Amino acid sequence: MTQLASKLKISDTQAELARLQEELQMRDQLVQQLSQELFRLVKGNKNFLPSTEVSERHHAEVRALREQLQGVEKQVAFYQEQISDRDGEIYQLRQTVQELTDRTRMLEQVVQELPKIYKQKFAERMAAVKARVADIQRENRQLNAELQSVSYRLAVRSRRNQHCLDLPTFPNSAIAATSMPSFAEG
Repeated sequence: MTQLASKLKISDTQAELARLQEELQMRDQLVQQLSQELFRLVKGNKNFLPSTEVSERHHAEVRALREQLQGVEKQVAFYQEQISDRDGEIYQLRQTVQELTDRTRMLEQVVQELPKIYKQKFAERMAAVKARVADIQRENRQLNAELQSVSYRLAVRSRRNQHCLDLPTFPNSAIAATSMPSFAEG
């Protein structure tokens, strides 16, 4: 049953209940007026004694009115019970709606915070990666510097060795005594 149909049914029930209460109130007023009129007539005229036929008819009418009143009271009680049951259902549905609304708000907040959380977690993970990359780059620069130093030392050493050929050394007197042929003679 949809909510609209339920509301219409409750509205119809309430209207019927109001109509029955008005009818009951009107009958109560009529009974009271009849009682007052009867009392006034009896009190005002001591000689007036209702005949048994009229008295029985009044008793029958009063009995019928009481039966109708009981029937109306039963209907009113039934409708009040239905209204009470519906009020309970409405209360439960409102609580459910409130709980779902609260849960929806909470989920919306979580969804809105997710990008921040992921960004923070990514930054935390990247900080460790960046630190490791920085360490590797520093180590790389250090190794590069050491390599250049070693290369430079090797280059210097190899230059010294190239300039110093192991040539035989002769004493100066031996060079002067030997004469070198010259191409000019002859």
